[in-house]
Amino acid sequence: MKTVRILCLLFSAFAAQVSVAKPTTPLVYEVNLNDRADDQFKVTLRVSGLTADNAVYQFAATAPGTYQIMDIGRYVRSFKAFDAKNNELKTQQLSTNQWKLDQPEKVRTIQYSIAETWDTPVNEHKPYNMCGTSIETDHVLINGQGVFGFPSGMQSAPLEVKLNYPVEWAVGTALDKNEKGYFVAANYDRMVDSPILLGRLTKATTTVAGAQVDVYTYSKTDKIKSDQLLNNMQSMLNAAGQFLKQLPVKRYTFLYHFEDQDWGAWEHSYSSEYVIKEDEFTKKLADNMTSIAAHEFFHVVTPLNIHSEVIERFNFVTPTPSEHLWLYEGVTEWASDAMQLRGQIMDLPTYFDELSQKIAYDKSLDTTYSLSKLGMTCYTDEGQRQYGNIYARGALVAGLLDIRLLELSNGKRGLREVVNELASTYGPNKAFPEKDFFAVFVQKTYPEIADFFNRYVKAAEPLPFKDYYGKLGITYTPAIATGDKAPSMGMKPAFVDNKFYLTKVTEPLLKAGIQENDEWVAYNGQALTLQSIGKIQGELKQLKAGDTYDVTVRRNGQEVTVKNTMLEKDVIKQYVFQLDPQATPQQLQLREVWQRNL
Repeated sequence: MKTVRILCLLFSAFAAQVSVAKPTTPLVYEVNLNDRADDQFKVTLRVSGLTADNAVYQFAATAPGTYQIMDIGRYVRSFKAFDAKNNELKTQQLSTNQWKLDQPEKVRTIQYSIAETWDTPVNEHKPYNMCGTSIETDHVLINGQGVFGFPSGMQSAPLEVKLNYPVEWAVGTALDKNEKGYFVAANYDRMVDSPILLGRLTKATTTVAGAQVDVYTYSKTDKIKSDQLLNNMQSMLNAAGQFLKQLPVKRYTFLYHFEDQDWGAWEHSYSSEYVIKEDEFTKKLADNMTSIAAHEFFHVVTPLNIHSEVIERFNFVTPTPSEHLWLYEGVTEWASDAMQLRGQIMDLPTYFDELSQKIAYDKSLDTTYSLSKLGMTCYTDEGQRQYGNIYARGALVAGLLDIRLLELSNGKRGLREVVNELASTYGPNKAFPEKDFFAVFVQKTYPEIADFFNRYVKAAEPLPFKDYYGKLGITYTPAIATGDKAPSMGMKPAFVDNKFYLTKVTEPLLKAGIQENDEWVAYNGQALTLQSIGKIQGELKQLKAGDTYDVTVRRNGQEVTVKNTMLEKDVIKQYVFQLDPQATPQQLQLREVWQRNL
């Protein structure tokens, strides 16, 4: 699994149109982006008709698909309310994310300034940059929950947003404009679901399966253009259209930000947004962007068209987890590879390598931690330590489920077909029941699938790669000795909640003074960050067995520097998938079906 994809929360943000009575008077916001000197968004909200039910102004504690605590109220720098005569009214901060309006019925204007998340230091729970906000000289990134709040009881009210920005800037977003030129959203959820990138952008457009696809790109030194990215992803988009039969959206927007930081991507119902370190445009870079985009793009199915009632109308005050994170992220990650394999963009050896990398990542974490448990604990520190596995183990389980469905249907119906059926049954405006979804899935498929869910989703039994892939005439071998030797650190770094931890620490390093789960903060005096990790990895690859290097760790609030010696290990080729030259006609037939869209 690519690091950037692990960091991509790949994060299933969406906003379903809820069929309940809601306020009809829009909340009208104005944001001054011409004043960008102090890294703060100046926001004005015009309202009328507020009552005691609307007396608390709420900033987001989190956002759909991020599975992290954000506490956006931490970034508020001033907050005031005024009446119709512009007299200031009393307000009071109740909690990190809530401000009380003392006389809500008199309020006509709320004004506040809120700092960008990118360049504002916080002590803990820093929002992922692709889910955050940035305000700079030549561009601005807005993720709705990082700029806008709402009065209590008005989450479902329509929104209008007037953005004041330099006339020469371009604007990329999936939001539409009204006759006044304001961006409009049906509700707060849809605003959060629709990031906005403004500034010195390039644009490219195409049509895929009847849907308009736009690409907007900010590149700090103009190394990367939208048409370059779109040209490279065209075949992937076509494969996605074939995989889904038809796209469930009429317009889709890709927003790319290339500057100094490499964070990943955040997917939404009608768009996706990418924060990637700028580099020279190469085929390798373009292919990496396409690979990530394949995952994000498939989220037009999950969770836009298939989602639980728990997250249909998101709770921005108190995060409510869903057990079916395996569906939103695991199935999506599986589909991103499967549709490329079936679209002949990815060959079998590459697909096998993707499987191997995912197994290795799964093995590096707690293999007893079930996908159901991960879904229910994803907002906790414990769950965050396992979170990346939703893209590894989650995708592996989805692949096994696909094979099992094909086997039970005699090659007539796999996971792709069931997902498309579920999308037709539910859709953007109809949620599935959280507690009954496993039963719904089984009822749509086969009784044997209940046992599959019990063993590999609700529980964490060892995954049956040899048995299942054997049905396709594909062998699986956990380890093959090569006879070669290679340098080894003797420990494995793990990235959790924006920090690096050392795991799988071997005996020589334990004796040297490293402990399991130490926070790794520096290498040879260089601070370990997302920006420096690539350079440090390059330096580590140059070391030979016997070479020494310094590792600085933080333990119980204290930093300790330890001199380590590069070890040597046998090179073992792990988690190997190969075509079986003695596959039976029945296995070959099922493999042929597995490799194409039915």
